[in-house]
Amino acid sequence: GSLIIELSTIDPTTMKAVAAAAGAKGHAVLDCPVSGSPVEAGTGKLVLLVGGGDDAVQRGRPLFDVLGQTWKHTGEVGTAKVVKIVNNMMSMGNVLVAAEAFSLGVAAGVEPEKLYDVISVSGGRSHHFTKRFPNALNGDFSPGFKMELGEKDLSLGIELGRANNLPTPTASIVREMYALALAEGFRGQDIVALLAMYDNWAASGNQS
Repeated sequence: GSLIIELSTIDPTTMKAVAAAAGAKGHAVLDCPVSGSPVEAGTGKLVLLVGGGDDAVQRGRPLFDVLGQTWKHTGEVGTAKVVKIVNNMMSMGNVLVAAEAFSLGVAAGVEPEKLYDVISVSGGRSHHFTKRFPNALNGDFSPGFKMELGEKDLSLGIELGRANNLPTPTASIVREMYALALAEGFRGQDIVALLAMYDNWAASGNQS
């Protein structure tokens, strides 16, 4: 009769297997990955993605209100993992393109602060651009979401594509760029440290 709430970002097949095993013993299961930073977790402002049956969801509601500011029911167990993986694929790609483009703008002669001021109110902006790049401009790459977690979630997305016979060429390229950032020493830093990687390349190019 217990209610199990699984908060990790793992593949949906494993999540469904966990739910089946628990259900066989009479336990209800909610698939509940979260979106947000450690700061948002500490202040109860996470976004919760909830997969599971209606009865289990109703049982979990008091806990959702403690853990997060917002929660969304995505369907049955496993669907929340899918939504989280897809969301993170998009987020990792957004940050990568923003880092590449921003570093190019600076290398071409625009002051970083002026470039940020314009892009932050223009069509190229994204949630992660306005959230993460101010820290990056101050040289702060302390992790809100670690580079290695970004690479892991991209790998989950690629595997999800394979499981559904859908090619994911863009995600595959993005995943390789995150793996390159890890190889270049950015493990443990926030994903916005991709900007530092591009800046290092720009500096090396200007020295040659």
